[in-house]
Amino acid sequence: MEENISYQKKVSKLNFNLLITILIILNFLIFILSISIGRYNIKILDILKLFLSFITKKDYSLDPKIKVVVFDIRLPRILISMLVGTSLSISGLSLQGIFNNPLVSPFILGISGGAGFGAAIGILIGKNFFYVEILSFLFGILSVVLTYFISGSLKSSSNINLVLSGFIVGNIFQSFLSLLKYYADPFQKLPTIVFWLMGSFNSVSKNELIITLPIFIISIIFLYFLRWKLNIISLGDEEAISLGENPKLLKGLIISLTTILVATSVSISGIIGWVGLAVPHIGRFIVGPDFRKLFPFTLLFGSLYLLLIDNISRTLTPSEIPIGILTSLIGAPIFIYVLRKK
Repeated sequence: MEENISYQKKVSKLNFNLLITILIILNFLIFILSISIGRYNIKILDILKLFLSFITKKDYSLDPKIKVVVFDIRLPRILISMLVGTSLSISGLSLQGIFNNPLVSPFILGISGGAGFGAAIGILIGKNFFYVEILSFLFGILSVVLTYFISGSLKSSSNINLVLSGFIVGNIFQSFLSLLKYYADPFQKLPTIVFWLMGSFNSVSKNELIITLPIFIISIIFLYFLRWKLNIISLGDEEAISLGENPKLLKGLIISLTTILVATSVSISGIIGWVGLAVPHIGRFIVGPDFRKLFPFTLLFGSLYLLLIDNISRTLTPSEIPIGILTSLIGAPIFIYVLRKK
């Protein structure tokens, strides 16, 4: 009996490792394919030559346009879309573990309302998109701080109070955002605000990638090493304490990391819904509820998922479709399918 259980565990581990390997390979293949497709198609062989010339400093006599298109336009956009997909997915998963509720999304603490309001102020000021992103990030962080402050001021401290506080703060910022949209110039500023809120990677630049890459990488790594503790937190505070953990400290740390990831993502791409809700559920459907396996799957699948949708967004029609629309149209049916199967 014991030998049979041990064999099943080995088979399960082998299958999981194979699944992760397949996801890594798919990410790489779609990454290369994404660089090649667009308004200006590039042969995959030319892309490989370009990367080789960058590494070896050898001249392959490639068209100068290829280097500009790849390194200045497509590569930053592709990497950012993969990082945002990963960040929203693992943030949604981590918050679902903390609140022990599979319906929790990365925007549960009011961050989308605060970030949207900050972006709208930046657009109305008339500065370049760097200011839009900075203000979006700062107000996104501010919304979570206010959520914590309101929750902490209540008589009892609980997850329900934190969620309700996030709902209140998010709606307050949404009201301010509606006020700004009402008074915005209907011919220039208002369309820009509306388009930003629908989500897009259209304005991503190489400088934004350089600035945000360390933030993404460091936060993702920290969350990855905390993944197994999500199993403990999801059991409840009393069980976590009995196992020698400090649930309040752990929750604060994980919420801080997810806030940084989501605020950074929203400041770059706008509000992209359903990714942080649908991807973790797909993960549970495939690998089960164990966060040790669920986290790496969600990380890799989230990256692949949003990259594929972004490719559809920029190639399906002559004018780019806001990615937030596609994530809703694609994410909702997938979510319904997973729930029905479950």
